[in-house]
Amino acid sequence: MHFVSIKDIRQEGKVEHTLSDIILITICAVLSGHDTWKGISDYGRKQRDFLLRFGFSGKTSPSADTIARVMGTISPKALQKAFIEWMKSCHELTDGEVVAIDGKTLRGSYNRATDQAAIHMVNAFATANGVCLGQSKVDSKTNEITAIPKLLELLDISGCLITMDAMGCQHKIAQKIIDKNADYLLAVKGNQGKLDKAFDNYYRPAMLQKFDGDSYASQEKSHGRLETRCALINTDLSVLGDLAYDWPELKTMGIMVSVRQEGKHAEESDISVRYYISSKALTAKELHDATRSHWLIESMHWQLDVGLKEDVCRIRVDDRAEIFARIRQMVLNLLKQEKSFKAGIQRKRMMCAMDQEYLATVLGSLS
Repeated sequence: MHFVSIKDIRQEGKVEHTLSDIILITICAVLSGHDTWKGISDYGRKQRDFLLRFGFSGKTSPSADTIARVMGTISPKALQKAFIEWMKSCHELTDGEVVAIDGKTLRGSYNRATDQAAIHMVNAFATANGVCLGQSKVDSKTNEITAIPKLLELLDISGCLITMDAMGCQHKIAQKIIDKNADYLLAVKGNQGKLDKAFDNYYRPAMLQKFDGDSYASQEKSHGRLETRCALINTDLSVLGDLAYDWPELKTMGIMVSVRQEGKHAEESDISVRYYISSKALTAKELHDATRSHWLIESMHWQLDVGLKEDVCRIRVDDRAEIFARIRQMVLNLLKQEKSFKAGIQRKRMMCAMDQEYLATVLGSLS
């Protein structure tokens, strides 16, 4: 397994169950639908013969208390590094691939009794294959702005287009992306007031009818709603004045206009306008596709909540919530990478519980 490099801090002479055994039991149990320490322990007792196939060395299965205590001793940074190295070994990013970065709160980690704030994680998501490349915990006294550069530093994103919402629209983050030999596509909002105002001064709704630059539009109808998306590209950065020099390698101003019509009348339309800056010389279609790809990360968040019950998980003590969040992300990646069984995450977990050969197939990239 890729996680044997994680250090076990327990006294060697007192160790009955190895750390690698406990991690193996946990991953297999979560893949098979268990979301509690007791369920993981039950799985270990009942599926010992299967676990032996993957290097399990214990004579007995550890108790729920032992699993919880040992998982709580794992260094989150060590597990983060092992996770990222695993993803590098089994997922090669292609040139120009969109990598979306966004945060997610583990709502179940909030503890009202001790006033412990809910943990917030920043995820890097490869939109082409729908897998998470890495995670970084946001320190309770800071925000995503400080966590994002730390995550970027660990990732191999050379040649990729990194997309972020307005929280990530920061000069230092843009420079970090450039330093990693990648390009940025950042949403612009009020947190960059002067830049946002410059876009407001430039954009006019009439551009949707007549525009001198590159443009691209698409329409999609579903559930009785018609959505029209229009992308506009401007490479004449003189409209930004001196602001253009504040952003490293800035080449493109992008505008995305979305019109959603749910009824038959135009007055029932909902119009949204979003602004973007990019270090890449994007075409209008590339802007359109990249901004749409970015929101695929929300589908990953939904799968964590619905398929892996992240929001209702009550694991809170020490680093266990963060550790378990990383285990869930590993499990989600494993399930999404397995393509032979076409089903949702919940159904795939049930298949792992019922069919050991399928579970062995899912575990393939961890060996």
